[in-house]
Amino acid sequence: MSETAAGASRPVNLRTPTRELLPRYVAALERGWSPDNVRRQKAVDEELAQVAADPQAFVDLMVDRAAKGGPVTLPDGTQVPRLPGYRLWIWDDDFCGSIGLRWQAGSNELPPYVLGHIGYAVVPWKRDRGVAKAALALMLGHARREGLAYVELTTDEDNAPSRKVIVANGGTLMGAFRKPAMYGGAESLRYRIML
Repeated sequence: MSETAAGASRPVNLRTPTRELLPRYVAALERGWSPDNVRRQKAVDEELAQVAADPQAFVDLMVDRAAKGGPVTLPDGTQVPRLPGYRLWIWDDDFCGSIGLRWQAGSNELPPYVLGHIGYAVVPWKRDRGVAKAALALMLGHARREGLAYVELTTDEDNAPSRKVIVANGGTLMGAFRKPAMYGGAESLRYRIML
């Protein structure tokens, strides 16, 4: 699956993870980028170990629409049920980051341990080029196809670039909240984008 959005300095597309693309993902991890904005280096270390152990299984787990991948370990070590979802890789002429969508079957609601339907992380050397804005626009199309009426996204209060990306894609501020301690406890904002 690959689709392209304009609006960035180069056309941006979302790609389903494959073994052929995996070396560029690994190179980003090795360069210091983390796909997890909370667990950062711990997530990097875990993913590099998973790739080393079984590259194909790692790629296969990126798309888990049936939530068969087993429980998810939260930053505090708690294990919770996995939700259906997938992570796609953001690409222009090279790897730019990842964006994920998760949901509960038959509902727009999320369990309290899931902060939002969509999360994204762009590599530092591709920021400020419209990459996140274009990737989110593309992912909204995926959310519509999953039957969601809206998606919620959260961002730390001091993350002005992320707020700008969400608002540019139609996000409406729903309110402020403090993230649970397991997610760092930062003052955060919740946005909703109607689909």
